[in-house]
Amino acid sequence: MASIRKYLRSKKGRRKIGVLVDGPNMLRKEFQINLEEIRDVLKDYGDVKIGKVFLNQYASEKLVEAVANQGFEPVICTTDVDVMLAIEGMEIVHNPTIDTLALVTRDADFKPLLSKANERGKETIVFGAEPGFSVALKNSADYVIILENGIMTNYDSVKEERKHVVMEENPDTA
Repeated sequence: MASIRKYLRSKKGRRKIGVLVDGPNMLRKEFQINLEEIRDVLKDYGDVKIGKVFLNQYASEKLVEAVANQGFEPVICTTDVDVMLAIEGMEIVHNPTIDTLALVTRDADFKPLLSKANERGKETIVFGAEPGFSVALKNSADYVIILENGIMTNYDSVKEERKHVVMEENPDTA
């Protein structure tokens, strides 16, 4: 993780980041996702201006409280979480004060959102976890960080291998 932070710090200028978390997809015991760590990594790259975690209506009060305590805004969805996250994502894409969209998800449904963000000149970062991390999603983002058992590694989508030394830009989107 130190190499990821070193790499992000090396990027010129502070970015203004909007981060959206797909709660039902990522906040599972088997993934051991630490939202505070994700925020800390992003802080090395820029300033997190928007931080929202989308949860379904069955999320426990304890989970909602934990999300809020980690500095994220919990968004309780009575309809499909993916739809609400995509709508908020498009608002970020069209927000001129945000230049980086970060998603925490494994879901290929968000590939069009990443494509639109890249088309509009936004940088994109995806935090995901295995198993089930969409290859299409990985290949659509500028930067990909894989969370494995609570440990962050990065992914070079062209070589399809994990790198533990330095995070690289995805040449397909650079």
